[in-house]
Amino acid sequence: MSNRSTMPSLIAPSSNLTVETVTSVRHWNDHLFSFSITRPPSFRFRSGEFVMLGLPAEGKPLLRAYSIASPAYAEELEFLSIKVPDGPLTSRLAEIREGDELFLGRKPTGTLVADALLPGSRLFLLSTGTGLAPFLSIIRDPDIYERFGQIVVVHCVRQVRDLAFREELESLLANDVLVQDQALVQLSYLPTVTREPFRTTGRIDAHIESGLLFEGVGGQHRFDPETDRIMMCGSMAMIRDLAARFDRDGFAEGSNAKPGHYVIERAFVD
Repeated sequence: MSNRSTMPSLIAPSSNLTVETVTSVRHWNDHLFSFSITRPPSFRFRSGEFVMLGLPAEGKPLLRAYSIASPAYAEELEFLSIKVPDGPLTSRLAEIREGDELFLGRKPTGTLVADALLPGSRLFLLSTGTGLAPFLSIIRDPDIYERFGQIVVVHCVRQVRDLAFREELESLLANDVLVQDQALVQLSYLPTVTREPFRTTGRIDAHIESGLLFEGVGGQHRFDPETDRIMMCGSMAMIRDLAARFDRDGFAEGSNAKPGHYVIERAFVD
């Protein structure tokens, strides 16, 4: 780790924010990266929640919401981010290195949690871009395999190189000692690419129509509100179009206060 981690902190915690240290950074390509930070001993969250992250700017914290990609039991917190060249925060986050410090909100929250869903037998996690992040947390939570018999992760991106964590997902979390046995039997992964050749191409809605999304998954080749539960995270267009579809098909949106058939994260899109 960088020697800078031993230097005095340049930013200070507050009642709402702690100051954490970057422990690793992974650049997937020129516009996508993931990073891990230290986790405060008192920090608790449910798999699928998001938290505020940020850096100081003009004497005050500049914060944005980021889904936590690591499981709730992990010793560090991991995040997945795009790089926006002129983005006030992401342009600076893209330059972070081990040993750097950033702000972490003390109170995680969100609706992409199992508690916001009614009981069911199949769970579909539909994502585009960095919307994959909360689902990386959820599928590494042993409790989710007790709640649902089958779990399907769908990740839609523009180019093959945007398929972050593809190796881990294609292996069905083979190196995760807590869930590897359940994931091998219960987890499915469908990566799909929209702007270049790949074994699976096209948007999520097209794969719903064709039935491809249900290939290798037990049960019907369509969504059924009696058995299926759905989480969506990513582009506003995907969420809007699919939510309208599910509403027409008799699905009800859930929340922490009133569990339903599907949930979305309204706090942000990628």
